[in-house]
Order: sequence, then C-alpha cells, then structure tokens
Amino acid sequence: MTGQAEATRQRPTAAAIVLALVLDVVLVIAFAATGRASHDSDVWSGLWQTAWPFLAGLAAGWLVTLAWRAPAAPVRTGLGVWAATVIGGMLLRAVSGQGTALPFIIVASVTLLIALVGWRLLSALVRRMRRR
Repeated sequence: MTGQAEATRQRPTAAAIVLALVLDVVLVIAFAATGRASHDSDVWSGLWQTAWPFLAGLAAGWLVTLAWRAPAAPVRTGLGVWAATVIGGMLLRAVSGQGTALPFIIVASVTLLIALVGWRLLSALVRRMRRR
C-alpha cells in the first residue's frame, strides 16, 4: 500500500469527527450535571453556568490538538483535549467568580481524564480487537 493510500485510509470520516465531538460535549455536560446533582443543586437551572467554562476549554482543546485529524486517538488527541478542558475550564471558572477549590480541581481532573481519554482508550481497544 502506498503512503498516500494508507494516509487516505486512516483519515477519519466526517461522521467519526462529529461523533467524537458530540461524545466529548455530552461527557463534559454529564460531568457538570453530576457535579451539580451531587451537591443538591438544581441541575437544570445552573447547568449552563457550571458547564460553559469546561465546554470552552474543550473547544480550545479541539483547536490546539487539531482533534479532527485523529479524534479517537487516546494520547495524541485525548490527553491534549483533557488538559485544555481542565486548565481552560478552571481558569474561566476563576475569572468568572466560580469556585476552584483544590478538591474540586482534583475531582474534575480525574473525572474528565476518565471520560475524555477513557472512551478513546476503549475505542482503540475495540479497533485493535477487530483487526485481529
């Protein structure tokens, strides 16, 4: 197989890119909703306030990592998207007057790592198993 043919074969489809982006957005919103619910907060009334900083960080992560080139790559894309989501989200929370206590930073970092990198690791495992 030529280098160009191999590169074409490995290029993600538009559907794969959209699916990865939607999955990331849903997982970030689920993280925010779960956090609100675990603190006896009204999930729906404040969901946007809690989620928007992390969604903005997620968008920055997609741009910085060029995630559309390899949306399901755990290391190349997943770790960068995760780091940008957490760092950007925390910075935006701080400048908007929302809390950034150390325990929250730790919980958010671990939870978003499991979510944003985890689905990519599972996807890579499934792809590997299908090739065998």
